[in-house]
Amino acid sequence: MELMDPAPTLNDIKNAARRIKPFAHRTPVLTSQSINRIVGANLYFKCENFQKTGSFKFRGAVNAVLSLPDKIVRKDVATHSSGNHAAALSLAARLCGFTAHIVMPENAPAVKIRAVAGYGGKITFCKPNLKAREQTLEKVLRNTGARMIHPYNDPAVIAGQGTAALELLAEGPELDILLTPVGGGSLLSGTALAVTESRPQIHVIGVEPQQADDACRSFRSGKLIPVTNPDTIADGLRTSLGSLTFPIIKKRVHDIVTVSEAGIIQAMRLVWERMKIIIEPSAAVPIAAVLEKKLPVERKRIGVILSGGNIDLDHLPWHPAKPKSEEDLNEC
Repeated sequence: MELMDPAPTLNDIKNAARRIKPFAHRTPVLTSQSINRIVGANLYFKCENFQKTGSFKFRGAVNAVLSLPDKIVRKDVATHSSGNHAAALSLAARLCGFTAHIVMPENAPAVKIRAVAGYGGKITFCKPNLKAREQTLEKVLRNTGARMIHPYNDPAVIAGQGTAALELLAEGPELDILLTPVGGGSLLSGTALAVTESRPQIHVIGVEPQQADDACRSFRSGKLIPVTNPDTIADGLRTSLGSLTFPIIKKRVHDIVTVSEAGIIQAMRLVWERMKIIIEPSAAVPIAAVLEKKLPVERKRIGVILSGGNIDLDHLPWHPAKPKSEEDLNEC
């Protein structure tokens, strides 16, 4: 019988914070009086959109690479991803003297392919389905001797993600609630571990799209329910919880709520307009929960981890591309 990796502890998260300090940014905590007036609460935004590679994923990736045994012969790591983890592992590996092998679907957005290549990742393309990803990765692992770094179901990755919450707790006021988006669960589980072990009075709440609500259904039922055909603009949250992240979430998270696609877009645009910073749809999901009144927040102090800011600027959700009219062409 295969043994499950043990869940990380608060001490593991503190060690991760020290380990990644020379590599990761200590991201700022921002506020917006304008948004506070709209929602009737005080929000404190932990801006992981300013993290290296543009997302919290770098914390877990660099901690995982740095946690590998010193005596390993082949300094190669590998994963399959078309999103933020691919870029994060590519840069983390380069900074630590490793080579990252990234399996990406052949239909991955060009902007993400360029990012991974720019950070030094060695890309192998595959058909755009999970079976092809896993089979291609197995082949890469055999050919390179690389170590697999899972995007979320890895103790070192979870510990690394938990460092964002530790920083927020150290810099912000006494919070009543801390919100994070939830996809695979590394950010939510790492946050819950950090908070419940140091500030148990704070309620940790996960938020996900209604159209990718497997974490909410799993949390309610007490059984891990995989995602099926998620259709949400929050592409970073289309992943199912893992065998390691789910038990942590089930034990330590106070609640998981869901939000609409319209709410995600509204929240994303609000932050762009009022705070003048770029966040991606996945990062907007917790703010949508506040705007849609999915939890009681009036006069409370709410921490929000803005998970990332990677988005294709040619395909913004509130401004779809339209063919130019004849009049527009004449003006050109």
